[in-house]
Amino acid sequence: MPKRLLRVLVVDDSVLYRKVLSDVLSTIPGVEVAGTATDGRVALAKIPQLRPDLLTLDFDMPDLDGLEVLQQLRADHPELKVVMVSSHTREGAAVTLKALELGALTFVTKPGTDNPLESRNALFGQLSPILCEIVAQIRPSPQPDGKEREIPRDDVRDPAPEKAAPLPGPGRIQIVAVGISTGGPKALAELIPCLPGELRVPVVIVQHMPSEFTAALAESLDQKSALTVVEAGDGMELKRGMVFIAPGGRQMKVVQDSGKYRIEINDDPPENHCQPSVDYLFRSVSRVYGKHALGVIMTGMGSDGVLGLRLMKRLGAQVIAQDRQTCVVFGMPGEAIHAGVVDHIIPLNQIAAEIVRRVGI
Repeated sequence: MPKRLLRVLVVDDSVLYRKVLSDVLSTIPGVEVAGTATDGRVALAKIPQLRPDLLTLDFDMPDLDGLEVLQQLRADHPELKVVMVSSHTREGAAVTLKALELGALTFVTKPGTDNPLESRNALFGQLSPILCEIVAQIRPSPQPDGKEREIPRDDVRDPAPEKAAPLPGPGRIQIVAVGISTGGPKALAELIPCLPGELRVPVVIVQHMPSEFTAALAESLDQKSALTVVEAGDGMELKRGMVFIAPGGRQMKVVQDSGKYRIEINDDPPENHCQPSVDYLFRSVSRVYGKHALGVIMTGMGSDGVLGLRLMKRLGAQVIAQDRQTCVVFGMPGEAIHAGVVDHIIPLNQIAAEIVRRVGI
């Protein structure tokens, strides 16, 4: 039985980017370009005929823009996956976050170069891991008898403990550290507003995003939440009732300085190809807070965070993970679960309550 290809429809009003994106997608194993569309209305008309699995969708298009197309897709074709193609601007970041909240899987950014080769390389670096992850989900798995069949994701059960860990003692948890990636903005938009404003500990978050987008994410979450949400800055004091999001393109760690706990932002190298890196943050949390920390690992591809969680668990920290069914991509929590460093696996809509239960307010 031939392996199924991931069919992609490229939607962009730019002739150059339709060509560049089509060329890039054609080089990714397991992917085929089903077709292209010059604008949103044409794309919607082509979907029944081409039957794509995924769209790459530009924002700025005549007639129907990317957000309008996405809203129509959610109503008429909710099964279709969408990767938004965004610009590196503050305005572009705000619109991108709106798209993610509307159900886009993730986004890639248009390279700031007119060089076609550089554009292709940059887009390949962004698109390849995303699409390879999706291809792995739809490809049939080899069977012992030589036959192949597709295995639905829900057929694979998470090895969850039978019950949650006991409640921590009074004052035990002093910080909540969250690692998240693909699907993160939408998940955080559900999680953070559900945390009470009187939460007695700070929350530190690494969300894999470029620099222009983390500030917009913090601003968006702050408007929705009782907690104060900020893009972290170097030297900020960690205070109760505040959420600190690592700035894109830099590393973030926690430090103890003259009896106070602070944020340090620096230009240390990427880890796991990530800057900011979840492992980098979690490692610092383990050193500074030891058993008084709660680690939360959520939707995202790859394994960033697993090594940091190993250190946290070794020193007595507690760890919860988002379950498979509510993750956009189960990579990061799945790797942590398989590494045996997770105490409790729960769906997204229960994570806020579990944080409150373990922290106590």
